[in-house]
Amino acid sequence: MEITRNDKIGDILQMKDNAADILMACGMHCVFCPSAANETLEEACMVHGMDVRKVLAELNAAE
Repeated sequence: MEITRNDKIGDILQMKDNAADILMACGMHCVFCPSAANETLEEACMVHGMDVRKVLAELNAAE
């Protein structure tokens, strides 16, 4: 299943076993914060000053 910018962080963490590691490696260190679970990937990237396209590419390339 392909992850999109509109998927919520909580859902992404359930979609891919290694999603937390990927997000943290990209610089998003609060993936387990209660508020993060309901943010979309795009919202979380915007808050952290991250390029959502780069993060999406990393997440979708991972097995």
